[in-house]
Amino acid sequence: MKTNKKGRHWRAWLHEIIYGTHTPAGKLFDIILLIVILYSIIIVMLESVPRFDNKFHDFFNISEWVVTVLFSIEYILRLVCIKKPSKYIFSFFGVIDLLSTIPKYLSFFFVGSQYFTAFRALRLLRVFRILKLVRFIGESNNLARAVKASKTKIFVFVFFVLIVSVLLGTIMYLVEGPEHGFNSIPHSVYWTIVTLTTVGYGDISPETPLGQFIATFIMIIGYGIIAVPTGIVSAEYVAAKKHENDEGRSCPNCSAEIYRSDADYCRRCGYDLIDT
Repeated sequence: MKTNKKGRHWRAWLHEIIYGTHTPAGKLFDIILLIVILYSIIIVMLESVPRFDNKFHDFFNISEWVVTVLFSIEYILRLVCIKKPSKYIFSFFGVIDLLSTIPKYLSFFFVGSQYFTAFRALRLLRVFRILKLVRFIGESNNLARAVKASKTKIFVFVFFVLIVSVLLGTIMYLVEGPEHGFNSIPHSVYWTIVTLTTVGYGDISPETPLGQFIATFIMIIGYGIIAVPTGIVSAEYVAAKKHENDEGRSCPNCSAEIYRSDADYCRRCGYDLIDT
């Protein structure tokens, strides 16, 4: 019984450091983790520059192994200190943590020259570490909730844009034709989407006066279309914040509702609510 109590106490202490943010040790852990993540991202970016990679290849390789080992230890400790490890493994952050850790280990299996191309592609998975930074942004939960609430409206809007693109693309195919670069309706729809989103690659351009007039009309519509999804999400975000204020306090770290007005800590993440 004493061993079990010690084991539970050890796991609780570890959980407090890794998942908690209201203790000095927990804050220090988050700061160190944030620094390591940023350092690893910088290393990955510098490795893609041939001039730097040729000069500092050994240093980059050693740094990557150090970072990989640290992330591996962090991943294992996160599994050890919770009651249901599968809940973390299949969570968003669990998947991201795994994807950002395994590429270096996969290098053991891709040592032949015939696998060099595949190996380079697998190394890019390390960029997923940048998504680990999301856990440090408490307001990301509110934004995610607003996007989720807006998904139906956004889907209808995107579907409407696709319909408009097909119609305008077909019209441009009839007006311009293959002789002006609009070789098919799908090709014309591609040009319409590029123009509608104000990207404008310039690989195809209308040459007839009517086609140029339609293109001008599409460009003007494009500016209005860009603002619509932003407005939808913003409205849902404001509504969510208003509902939050009407219902009561919420945790600024994880956005969980605080039912008791005299609560000092968040029931979900343990965030200190005294100064909020």
